[in-house]
Amino acid sequence: MSNDMDSTQIDCGLAIHGGVGTLARGALTPEVEAAYRESLEEALEAGGSALRGGGTSLDAVVAAVRVLEDSPLYNAGRGSNYDERGVITMDASIMSSHLRDAGAVAGVAGVRSPIELARRVMEDTEHAFLIGEGAEALARSLALDFEDAEFFHTDRRWAELQAAKARGAGRPNVLGALEPEDRSGTVGAVAIDSAGALAAATSTGGMANKTWGRVGDSPVIGAGTYASHLCAVSCTGWGEYFIRHAAAYDVHARMEYAGCDLGDAVKAVIWDSLHAAAPRSGGLVAIDGAGRVELCFSTPGMYRGWLDLSGRSHVAIF
Repeated sequence: MSNDMDSTQIDCGLAIHGGVGTLARGALTPEVEAAYRESLEEALEAGGSALRGGGTSLDAVVAAVRVLEDSPLYNAGRGSNYDERGVITMDASIMSSHLRDAGAVAGVAGVRSPIELARRVMEDTEHAFLIGEGAEALARSLALDFEDAEFFHTDRRWAELQAAKARGAGRPNVLGALEPEDRSGTVGAVAIDSAGALAAATSTGGMANKTWGRVGDSPVIGAGTYASHLCAVSCTGWGEYFIRHAAAYDVHARMEYAGCDLGDAVKAVIWDSLHAAAPRSGGLVAIDGAGRVELCFSTPGMYRGWLDLSGRSHVAIF
C-alpha cells in the first residue's frame, strides 16, 4: 500500500510505522485494534506537536518513536522480544539529511529509550555507532533513563519466545526456522520540517528467540534507516535481507542515480528487490523533500500512520 500526498510544496509532514509483525486479523479483537490505533494516533500527535512547535524533523521522529517504545504493544523498547537466553536487548538508529549525520546503538539492555540514546550518539560523540556495554555506559553518563528487566517484560513476547523454541528453532537465525512475521517487528518514523530538513528513526527489540548477539537492520545506517536531501526512510521486516540489499539507501540511490520518484523507488525496493529475494520480507515508510509520503509492505499488514499536509492524522493496520 502507498499513500500519495501533495508533492508540490515543502511543508511539515510525518509518517510512522509500528512494524510488519502484525497480529492476524482473527486475533485482532475490536479492543486490541482500538489500542493499536490509539497508540499510533498518540505517536503522530507527539511528532506533529514537535513540528507545530517549531521543532526539527529530528525532534519529531524521536518524539513519535519514543511513544511507540514506551508502549508494550510494539517490538521496541518496553515491548521488545526476548533473545534465545530470555534476555531483552534493543537496537536503534537515527539519521538527518543535514550533513547526513547519523547515530546508532545495538545490543543495549535497560535503556528506556534506545532512540534517544542513538540521537545522543549522533549529537554528543564523534561516533556513529556504539554497541552493548559501551553504549549503556554512554547512556548512564548522559543520565538517560534506565529501567529494570520487569519493566520490559510482556506476557505476549515471552509466549512468542516459547513458541519459537517449540518450533525447533534451536538456532533461530537458520533460514526457514521461523515465519517471516516472527523475524519482524520494529517501530520507526520519518519527517520533514518547515526548513525542508528530513530525518528518519528506527527502533527494535529484534526477532523472537534471536541468537545472542544478533543484530538486524534497524541500527544499520543504509539498511534500516537512511536520510538525505532526497528522502528519509525507516524499514521494518526480516533484517538480514534488508542489510544484504541496503534497502533504505537503495530508495535514495534509485532516486539519485535512476531519477525515480519516491513511489517508484519504494515499490522497486520492496517488491522487485526484497520480495523477490524473500517473500513477505517487510515494508518501509518514506518521505521525500516535497512532503510526499509512501508506505509500502509485502506482508499481510503493517501498523502505520501519517499526517497529511493539512495536519490530519491517518492510521491503518492492514
